[in-house]
Amino acid sequence: DLDPPREPPGASDTILRQLDALRLHWDGEVLYQSQRHGAYQEALASLESMDHIFYCRCSRKRLRELHAVYDGHCRLRREPVAVKTAVRLQVAPLSLGFDDRIQGWFQQQLDTEVGDFVIKRKDGLFAYQLAVVVDDAFQKITDIVRGYDLLDSTPRQLYLQRLLEYPTPRYAHIPIIVNSRGQKLSKQRFAAAIDVDDGPQLLLEALRFLGQRPPSDLRGADCATLLDWATENWDIQAVPKLANIPEITS
Repeated sequence: DLDPPREPPGASDTILRQLDALRLHWDGEVLYQSQRHGAYQEALASLESMDHIFYCRCSRKRLRELHAVYDGHCRLRREPVAVKTAVRLQVAPLSLGFDDRIQGWFQQQLDTEVGDFVIKRKDGLFAYQLAVVVDDAFQKITDIVRGYDLLDSTPRQLYLQRLLEYPTPRYAHIPIIVNSRGQKLSKQRFAAAIDVDDGPQLLLEALRFLGQRPPSDLRGADCATLLDWATENWDIQAVPKLANIPEITS
């Protein structure tokens, strides 16, 4: 719940109910990002003390007209001003890469491919890049599995981890399911929600999407049995090294 203006009422409770219905149980207490602003502010203050941030007054119109990475226009603004500003992290001329467990080696030149990026928005909300880095370190996360669409965010997070002296988890980016137009299935694209009443079939389809081969005798098995099989037989090397996988419509 990092971005309240975009969060439908009851969304977080719905997600937890769906996970529970699929027997995808979590460890420990659920961490809500809306209650973590103090930790994010502490990390931001640490970056400011090291002179890594600046205050950006650029309008959306100006940023759209750049057609490229941020050009450093406000880099000299090291003190907050009365008007609303975004807080940007000043990146070094540095190439950062990592070995993704599915996609292989991925590397970015931060200054020319990414540019100084926002870590706190003009509306006062903390940006995703900062929040997830702080939360991953706090929860001692060792492995992160997420969609391919977040692959190019990873060097930014590696850079923040380096500056804040956090450990770096292992990453694995899976292909995302797209519609006939190549658009990610998401609420933004009005994709239909999953039906957890058909949980076992959803898990079977997910395993097949991810290149796993559940045997035919698992048809009709419950969620717990399917997950036991998946845990014992999981092969990360079988996951397709693709960006997208078309939706099954039949």
